[in-house]
Amino acid sequence: MRRWFEECNKGKTAFMAVFDELHAPDIVYHGGAGEEIQGIGDFKKECEEWLSAFPDLHYTIDDMVVEGDKVAIRHTSTGTHTGEIKGIPPTNKKVAMCEIEIDRVAGGKIAEVWTRYDTLGLMQQLGLAPTSEQKR
Repeated sequence: MRRWFEECNKGKTAFMAVFDELHAPDIVYHGGAGEEIQGIGDFKKECEEWLSAFPDLHYTIDDMVVEGDKVAIRHTSTGTHTGEIKGIPPTNKKVAMCEIEIDRVAGGKIAEVWTRYDTLGLMQQLGLAPTSEQKR
């Protein structure tokens, strides 16, 4: 799992070069916004979209726990929103987001991902949702 983060931190080109090596062909991704993606092709598109929208995306692993075929990871991601993501035009704002995910590994590859991140916090940092300070 550490390799996933290390490769992603090298940038989109480096990460995409090893993408198939890291993920099972039938991967299932249960996303932070409630979406479910099935299959490596659609999951690759999802990752490419995020890396295009945040080309300087960087992950820091805060905690990692392994038990059996599951890996629980708490990490922080930072990046600058310079490309479109989910129909949201670039804001050029720097963001930091905490995320918790649980991955299932099979045959040495990531086979399933459950992830939750602070969607509201991300939208607030992008200026798309009011913050508590703005409500006062």
